[in-house]
Amino acid sequence: MAHQPAAQTAIGPMVLAAVEQYESPQRRFVNDDLAFAFLPAGLRAMVGVTRLGPLRRLMIGATERAGPGLYANLTCRKRFIDETLDAALPDIDAVVILGAGMDTRPYRLARRSDVPVYEIDLPVNIERKKAVVRRVLGEPPASVRLVSVDFERDDLAAALARAGHRPGDRTFFVWEGVTQYLTADAVRATFEYLRGAASSSRLVFTYVQRDFIDGRNLYGARSTYRRFREKQQLWRFGLDTDEIAGFVAQYGWRLLEQAGPDYFLSRYVQPTGRKLSASQLEWTAYAQKI
Repeated sequence: MAHQPAAQTAIGPMVLAAVEQYESPQRRFVNDDLAFAFLPAGLRAMVGVTRLGPLRRLMIGATERAGPGLYANLTCRKRFIDETLDAALPDIDAVVILGAGMDTRPYRLARRSDVPVYEIDLPVNIERKKAVVRRVLGEPPASVRLVSVDFERDDLAAALARAGHRPGDRTFFVWEGVTQYLTADAVRATFEYLRGAASSSRLVFTYVQRDFIDGRNLYGARSTYRRFREKQQLWRFGLDTDEIAGFVAQYGWRLLEQAGPDYFLSRYVQPTGRKLSASQLEWTAYAQKI
C-alpha cells in the first residue's frame, strides 16, 4: 500500500454512500444497502454514529468545508451511474468497472441480473475486495469476476480477455473517480482500448476540471487541492467540460450527456429539500460507442 497511495482512496466515496443510507428514502441521494457492510470495521463504527441527525450533519459539513459541493457530487454521481446502467441494461451483454474500489454496484446488480460484471482495479484493491466480499456475502455471485490491473503498466485488453470478456460484447463501462489519479498516457491508453469496444457499448466516466489540476481555479476547494495536488500529488489529469465531446469522438464515442452541478441539483438535490450545493470541480460524462 505504501507504494500505491491512490489505492488508499478507494473507500472514501463508499463512506459517503453509507452515510446517505441514514437519510429517509425521500431525502436520500443514493440507495446502497451494502455500502456500510463493505467498509472496514473502524469506518463502520465512525459511520454508525451518523445515524444521529446532528452528527450526520456535522460529518457532511466537514466534507463541505474540504470541498464545497463535493458531497453532493460524489453521492449523486453514483445515483446517475446506477440510473444510466439500469436504463441500458436490456441492450448490453456485459459490465466492466474500471477502478472498482469498494463499489457495491456489481453485487446489487447480481440480485436482479446475471449479466457478467468484470471488476478491474489494482491488485491490492482486488485482494481487499475479495476479502470484503467473503466477509459480507460468503462467496461472490457467479456473474462477478475480479481482475487485477494496473492502468499505468498492464494490458487491459489482455487481462479482460483472460477473465472471459469478449470484445464483441456490448459493454457498459463504468470509470468512476479514477481518471484524475492517472497520467495522461494511461488515460489515453485506456481510451485506445475503448476504441475497440463493440458498437452501442456505453461509457460513464468522471473527470476533474483541467484548470483545477493546473491550479488556475480551485473552485473553493483549497484543502482538496493541497491534499491531492500539493502534498500527495495524487491527482494528475484533468479535462475541460467543453472538450469532452471532441475528446471521446477521437476514440469512436458519441457524447450523450454530461452531469454537472446543475443536473445534480435539479434532479437529485432540490427534490429532497436538502440545502446543499454541487461543485463545478468534477463532472460525469455518458457516451455511446458509434
